[in-house]
Amino acid sequence: MSPFRRVTTVCSMLLVGSLTSAAPRVVARSSPGKTADACKASTQAALHACRAEAQSDKDLALGKCANVPDVGAAKACDQQASLDAKDARATCKDQHDARLAVCAKLGPGAYAPTIDPANFTDAMGNPLAIDNVLFPLSPGTTFVYEGQTAAGLEHDEFAVTHNTRMILGVPCIEVHDTVTTGGVLTEDTLDWFAQDKAGNVWYFGENSKQIEGGLVVGIEGTWTGGVDGAVPGVIMEAHPALGDFYRQEFLLKDAEDVAEVASVDESVTLTNNNKTYDHCLKTTETSPLEPDALENKFYAPNVGNVLVVDVTAGEKSELVQVMTGP
Repeated sequence: MSPFRRVTTVCSMLLVGSLTSAAPRVVARSSPGKTADACKASTQAALHACRAEAQSDKDLALGKCANVPDVGAAKACDQQASLDAKDARATCKDQHDARLAVCAKLGPGAYAPTIDPANFTDAMGNPLAIDNVLFPLSPGTTFVYEGQTAAGLEHDEFAVTHNTRMILGVPCIEVHDTVTTGGVLTEDTLDWFAQDKAGNVWYFGENSKQIEGGLVVGIEGTWTGGVDGAVPGVIMEAHPALGDFYRQEFLLKDAEDVAEVASVDESVTLTNNNKTYDHCLKTTETSPLEPDALENKFYAPNVGNVLVVDVTAGEKSELVQVMTGP
């Protein structure tokens, strides 16, 4: 998931969900010989690829089973390979259905937001400060979150650095996000954000590493805008309105988080310190890659994200400290 744990006639415009006038527009362009429903076309292609991958994994597993000398163990291996393939095909269908639900909300156009570097910099070419009242990222600030999970206490430090990374010609602020579980480092991620002149904060990518026993065991969720078809999304609107629905990121099969504004005036009381935040934004966030996953996130004015509730797991992560430095 994104931080604080995608062809119609030429020149037509497609609004992302029901975004307000200050929010970014998505340009939907048609290409000769291509379907007018780009969203469903990509969804169908992803389904075919997923099924092919499931079959490929089964074939490989059966090949490994063939090398098991014990007849009984080899048979059990074959059966497990078939069961795993069945589960994988079921996941393919669930992801397909979830993508179709996203298409129903966003419309048929290709997801192709116009990224103009001049829209993210001042007259001198310097990156605009990320001062969105609901998602302020001031360099030198570290947001600390904690919550109990099935694997132990999760401690998350979301540190806004002074570093920038140029992505699609846009200078993006770099955030170093580390997660420890039970005192052991389990995730180490770099996230990149930029704010446009309207005040929307865009998410331009992440480099994410999953760690076990001190070793990198995965890079799931890694993507960079402009690379291999990856497209930036909006992490925070300038003026959120009830019902707004938008992509936070888009790289088919790897990064497909979406969000919907559920409330613009929530009161949140944290259990770790009994502190109450009023007039909070509440978003509901999920991903077709994990159809069963559902998170509610709460953002307080002049603070940012203060609470994440994992509805599926019944877990939550609360803001416990905001540290400021040079």
